[in-house]
Amino acid sequence: MDISIVVPLFNEDESLPHLAEWIDRVMNEHGLSYEVIMVDDGSKDRSWQVIEDLHKGNPRYKGVKFRRNYGKSAALNVGFAQAQGDVVITMDADLQDSPDEVPELYKMIKEEGFDLVSGWKKKRYDSKLAKNIPSKFFNWTTRKMSGIKLHDFNCGLKAYRRDVVKSIEVYGEMHRYIPVIAKWAGFSNIGEKVVQHRKREFGVTKFGLNRFVNGYLDLMSIMFMSKFGKQPMHFFGLVGSGCFLLGFVALVVVCILRLCGRIALTNSVWFYLSMLFVVLGAMLFLAGFLGELICRNSSTRNTYLIEKELGTAE
Repeated sequence: MDISIVVPLFNEDESLPHLAEWIDRVMNEHGLSYEVIMVDDGSKDRSWQVIEDLHKGNPRYKGVKFRRNYGKSAALNVGFAQAQGDVVITMDADLQDSPDEVPELYKMIKEEGFDLVSGWKKKRYDSKLAKNIPSKFFNWTTRKMSGIKLHDFNCGLKAYRRDVVKSIEVYGEMHRYIPVIAKWAGFSNIGEKVVQHRKREFGVTKFGLNRFVNGYLDLMSIMFMSKFGKQPMHFFGLVGSGCFLLGFVALVVVCILRLCGRIALTNSVWFYLSMLFVVLGAMLFLAGFLGELICRNSSTRNTYLIEKELGTAE
C-alpha cells in the first residue's frame, strides 16, 4: 500500500463527507493505493455515524472511536499503530489542510529520501493575535532549542516514512513537536513544504489559549526526556552531587570559622545555606535513583479506552 492517511477528529461530522470525497478524487487521479484511518477522539456529534457510512461505501476508510476525549496526540498515536502504508500522511479533518498536497508529500518521502516532511502554512487565515503571533514565537523557540530548521512545527499536514511512525511514541500534547521526537529517535532527514492553508468551512476551532502554556511545558519535557529520559541519574546525580559538594565544603568552612571564634554558628546565615545545599543535593541524588527505577516503565501511559473499530487490525 502506498499511503496511509491518519485523520484525528473531534466533532467534525459536517466536514468529513467533503474531506473523504476530496481524498478519493486526489488518490484516484494519481493512481495511489491508500487507506484512511479516522480516529474519533470522543466526538459528541454524528462523526462516528459518518465514519461508519464512509466505511460501508468504501472499505479503505477505517475508524477508531475513543470512549472519551483524550486529545490529538492520543489519536495520532493510535492511528500510527494502525497504519500500513509505505508513507503515512497526517491531516486535520476541518478541511483547512488540502489533500491536493498529498501526492507531492508522498514524492518527497519516496523519491527525495526524506524521513519526515512537515507542512508550512506560510499564508494563514487564523487570528493573528490568538494564533499567528504566539505560533511564530513557539516555532522560533523550538527551532533554537532543537536545531531543526522548520517554520511550522505544529502544522497538522505532515508525511512520514512508515518506520518513523512505528519508532516514535506520541502522548500528552506532544503532537506539536513530532519532528523533535523523530530527530531524537534518529530520523534527522527532515524536510519542509509550503502548503495551502484554507479557511475553516464548518464548526469551530478546538484549541484554546492554554495550548501555548502546555506547548512550552511539553517542549521542556521532550528536551529533557531526549537527553536524560533513559538515564535520569546523569541529570539529577550531576546537579545533586554539585549541590551536595558545594554545601559540604561550605559547612566545613563555617565549622572552622566557628571553632576559630569568628562567627556564632546558629546566628550565621551561611550555616543554614550550607545545610540547605547539602539536603537539596541529597534529595536530587535520591530523585535520580527513583527516576532510574521508574523511567519510562509505565504500562498505562499510552493506553486508551477504544469503544469501536472499523476495518482496523483489532
